[in-house]
Amino acid sequence: MQQRVLKVLEFHKVKEKLASFSASSLGKDKVSQLVPATKYDEVVKSQLQTDEAATILRLKGEVPLGGITDIRAHVKRAEIGGALNTHELLDIAGTIYAARKLDRFVDGLKEEEISIPIMEGYMEQLIIYPELERNIKNCIDEYGEVLDGASEKLRGIRQQLRSTESRVREKLESMVRSSNAQKMLSDAIITIRNDRYVIPVKQEYRGAYGGIVHDQSSSGATLFIEPQQVVDLNNVLQEAKVKEKLEIDRILAELSAEVAEVAKDLLANINILAEIDFMFAKAKYGKYIRGTKPEINDKKYIRLVQARHPLIAEDIVVPNTIELGKDYTSIVITGPNTGGKTVTLKTLGLLTLMAQSGLHIPAQDGSEIGVFSAIYADIGDEQSIEQSLSTFSSHMVNIVDILQKVDYNSLVLFDELGAGTDPQEGAALAISILDEVYQRGACVIATTHYPELKAYGYNREGVINASVEFDVDTLSPTYRLLIGVPGRSNAFEISNRLGLNMAVIERAKGFVSEDSNKVENMIASLEASQKRAEAEWKEAEQIRITSEKLHEELEQQMQGLNEQRDKLMEKAAAKAEKLVEDAKHEAEQIIRDLRKMRMEQHASVKEHELIDAKKRLEGAVPTVKKSSSTKKQEMVNQTLELGDEVKVLSLNQKGHLVEQTNEKEWQVQIGILKMKVKSKDIQYISRPKQVETKPLATIKGKDYHVSLELDLRGERFENALMRVEKYLDDAVLAGYHRVSIIHGKGTGALRVGVQNYLKNHRSVKNYRFGEASEGGTGVTVVELK
Repeated sequence: MQQRVLKVLEFHKVKEKLASFSASSLGKDKVSQLVPATKYDEVVKSQLQTDEAATILRLKGEVPLGGITDIRAHVKRAEIGGALNTHELLDIAGTIYAARKLDRFVDGLKEEEISIPIMEGYMEQLIIYPELERNIKNCIDEYGEVLDGASEKLRGIRQQLRSTESRVREKLESMVRSSNAQKMLSDAIITIRNDRYVIPVKQEYRGAYGGIVHDQSSSGATLFIEPQQVVDLNNVLQEAKVKEKLEIDRILAELSAEVAEVAKDLLANINILAEIDFMFAKAKYGKYIRGTKPEINDKKYIRLVQARHPLIAEDIVVPNTIELGKDYTSIVITGPNTGGKTVTLKTLGLLTLMAQSGLHIPAQDGSEIGVFSAIYADIGDEQSIEQSLSTFSSHMVNIVDILQKVDYNSLVLFDELGAGTDPQEGAALAISILDEVYQRGACVIATTHYPELKAYGYNREGVINASVEFDVDTLSPTYRLLIGVPGRSNAFEISNRLGLNMAVIERAKGFVSEDSNKVENMIASLEASQKRAEAEWKEAEQIRITSEKLHEELEQQMQGLNEQRDKLMEKAAAKAEKLVEDAKHEAEQIIRDLRKMRMEQHASVKEHELIDAKKRLEGAVPTVKKSSSTKKQEMVNQTLELGDEVKVLSLNQKGHLVEQTNEKEWQVQIGILKMKVKSKDIQYISRPKQVETKPLATIKGKDYHVSLELDLRGERFENALMRVEKYLDDAVLAGYHRVSIIHGKGTGALRVGVQNYLKNHRSVKNYRFGEASEGGTGVTVVELK
């Protein structure tokens, strides 16, 4: 793809927004290198990758990608024998931890039997070294300080350091608290100069303490003296510090050597993590633009359903359906300036670039994109009526270059073809250029002002006219694309609306040729026919919707009647059953009496006759078959709404409706699992009543309280992130809109980790450092959604 074309179609702006969804600098690097693929297999693979990531985001909401750092430079330096510093080693440990966390996440997806072949392939290539991560974290804390427990020798050295330092301070404090101190010292403090403990002595008493002078004040009135009594102890302290540094260097060298042993695997891991970050950045961008996965074909066929330009605000962009490459391979869009012709051209070109880059496109489901080996564009933003020869020349330079390279597998976009020169010559050139591109077999869309090109669309096979709609009543364009209808001049209508004398307009019409009038009338008739057809279609669609609603209401009424009938039958059966049961009890009593009589009076009543009588009585109990309509409620269509409790018939599981993806499909929450289910596979159960939301204090008890601040100082990195996660959940439940997270300044590791976590949290709207009065960079203020 030509860089000039990518710039003209503003593909770089799409990449800038895409980069903002990357979780690491690795993902941003991948975005910066992104160029549209030109091979069908590569485009299909890239789209499948994005779609799988979008599926995971839809089911899980987020993916743990925090902590990934570009450690390639660190690893390569370790590989050639260099010693890494503490922060570089922490970056390596953090990246290993991120890979391990991601591996656990993918294992969870596999346990839920979610199909993720691409992610599984990446994770199989990932080699994780938890032991290296553990060794680094056992030696270095989250602030980049080497821990005492890094080695027994270091522990002993630091114990000696603390002991010696304590003795030095005790001796100096006794001097500072002495009776002469107030007279001889400038201030009763202990300070440090040249890494040695000193006290501030007035100039005139410099001989009172002896020792070494390390510094003096700017006025010379105060000398910073190391008294003779602590010189030896300070020397011991300095020796211990040298030993400490040597031991720390040895520990860091050992850890660096461990990194060097697995350098190749770590570098391979970085490449895989970069791919995964890039994969989910594409999916997040697709969600941001409400994009869908287009079907990819190798037949140069484009069908964009209600496509939107991704760089135009959603509240003002006008969706358009565009088709090219099947019944016709050339579209000529005519119409006035500022009507949206150029935007339509750029929308088709940019969405094709996005699709060939593996991105989802802002269009409805059912859209399809062909793979082109090259896209050429001659698009100028010049809207002035005073076009000079130089403008025409610059356009022709581009067109000449395009005609030298275009082939059957190209998509060509011409904006204002032939503009900037004599209208007759310009129109003739435009027709000839379009013929040349068409004969090469390329797909082409061209916009033009020239009325001669309206006839071109009718006289050429494989070419169709189009225009952008203009509302004469409001004197403004609607930006709707009309395929099959050429643009017509609205000059007379606009002039009339603006108040121009009708006599002047009629006289002007007399100067227009009869053929031109016929063409304009034909175009007006086409526009009216298309509007009438659209209106009739909308009316028919409304009738269809109303009919379906009436059908559903009738079925519900039938179900109600069936249920009422079944209840009456059940009630009658219960009454009959009670009557028979009473009769049976009475008959049993009679039989007992008869038996008693037979036993006592030797009456000639036979036993089998008594049993037969009892069976006949039992057979008299009625049984009522319940209506299948109450047991098979799934056969009755219900009007489903968000929040309804439903049953997924194929899984025999209950859930709740959380989103309607299209007319025939819903997203159902079953426990922790979200899945798409066809409407015909859903049985309505009930609709929950609206319950007033109670504040957190009511939910968790009147004594429950969530602070407006979370203090993480002194926490280890992993524990800190766990606390942040729980705290944000509690704050959202409490209804807070802004909270503060205190992480301290320190080395910045905890601050960066917290802010990386906040960047991807679903409930975080924005975050910033605190003001000077709020704690400055030691505090992050978080705005919640």
